[in-house]
Amino acid sequence: MPLPAELPTVACELADGIATITLNRPDKLNAFTAQMLEDLLAVFDATDADDAVRVVIVTGAGRAFCAGADLSEGARTFDYSAREDLANATDRVGGVQRDGGGIATLRIFRSLKPVIGAINGPAVGIGATMQLPMDIRMASTEARFGFVVARRGITPEAASGWFLPRLVGMQTALEWCFTGRVFPAQEAHERGLVRSLHAPDQLLPAARALAREIADNTAPVSIALTRHMLWRLGTADHPMHAHRIDSRAIQARGQSADAREGVSAFLEKRAARYPDRVSRDLPDFFPWWDEPPFE
Repeated sequence: MPLPAELPTVACELADGIATITLNRPDKLNAFTAQMLEDLLAVFDATDADDAVRVVIVTGAGRAFCAGADLSEGARTFDYSAREDLANATDRVGGVQRDGGGIATLRIFRSLKPVIGAINGPAVGIGATMQLPMDIRMASTEARFGFVVARRGITPEAASGWFLPRLVGMQTALEWCFTGRVFPAQEAHERGLVRSLHAPDQLLPAARALAREIADNTAPVSIALTRHMLWRLGTADHPMHAHRIDSRAIQARGQSADAREGVSAFLEKRAARYPDRVSRDLPDFFPWWDEPPFE
């Protein structure tokens, strides 16, 4: 599946193994819509399927990352039963309309490629929660963040009740959600939401430099496995769960052409050229988890 160059609300660029996904409604501060959800799902399906993609960067066009949900429906924005545009929605189970933000974050969570958020400006509501399943978040010094849902009369969305406390701790997660205040990039950095702060014109170069380090030095199948081992096993109730998967992964990878190449390249003091591909060479035990259904 080729990476689409441009969709209605998302632009894509692939250069030397790095896919840059840009939320592309700058006149609306990249506010999140049902179309943006569809576009993001399509893009992440494409990046997973394309072995030329080694790392994904997500950023925003213009001065914002994402200003939250598009509120053009006014007071009924979150009243799905009153929305004519959702009357025939297929993502309804047992009479419950699935949260679109959660559909997006769960798809990012399932990514087989590392995902770096380059947060270039204001990021509130779904603009903040969308980032949480990204592996590394880097921010412009001009970025601002806000988990503002309580100020809109709703509750945490996009599976943020699972992601946010794991990233910043329960106390900070509760404070940010209880107050709903918008806070500066410096606070996001100090409390662990973002890895690093950058001048606006240096944000994307810094994100690409980190992506380049991953793409140039590591085996893509190992990275796909590592991403899910850390995300999923970090919440297991005993380290034995991790030990079982570690053992299977080491056995499978140890027999691979990648492992032979990685050791040979190290001994010969040269750059490795890993032959295995995510599309065909993930081990038989992957995925090892059962995702619960939406009920």
